[in-house]
Amino acid sequence: MQVHLKQIVVPPGQQLLMTDVSWLMYEQLLEEFGEKRGSRINYSGGILEIMVPLPEHEDDKVIIADLVKVLLEELDIEFRSLGSTTFKSETMKQAIEADDCFYIENEAAIRGKKRIDLTVDPPPDLALEIDISSRTRFDNYEVLGVKELWRFNGTQLEINVLQSSQYVQMNESPHFVGFPLSEVIPQYLERSKIEGRNKTMKAFRTWVKTKI
Repeated sequence: MQVHLKQIVVPPGQQLLMTDVSWLMYEQLLEEFGEKRGSRINYSGGILEIMVPLPEHEDDKVIIADLVKVLLEELDIEFRSLGSTTFKSETMKQAIEADDCFYIENEAAIRGKKRIDLTVDPPPDLALEIDISSRTRFDNYEVLGVKELWRFNGTQLEINVLQSSQYVQMNESPHFVGFPLSEVIPQYLERSKIEGRNKTMKAFRTWVKTKI
């Protein structure tokens, strides 16, 4: 069966799951959709997921990612944010497009690279998923070996750390020891919706400095 892009319509905030999708079909759909698209496409062992985010989803993603960048800057840790870059492995039959992702301890390994190849390059060290309209499945991230996955459901931030090939929910991020981020980040996110982005970032930066 051949599936064409014009056959697929996914409203914002909804997701489409397709089963028995071959890797070749996934690659063809990815090419047909192109890079300039508003949807996220994930693949895991024959299951294809297409999701179109809501505007609030994108707002939360940007603010939380900016807060992470402030943390890394103030801690003087080199990093690279690759947004919703497609990470895929044909041998593992997995492909993910996170809402945002960061290379932190492995930043030097991919510094300056225009293409990431998971057969030779490490996966991101931290991935961020906004789960307002759908629930992120762990499979892709676990199999690809992403060490840390944050999930925000609109009110709560969940920090998951990979241990023995499975995610374990933690109170604290191993990248930011001593920072109660699951409590603080949602607070600053809400604050940004009242006070604005710049004022919130300045306040958060000041808070981070008091914790260092």
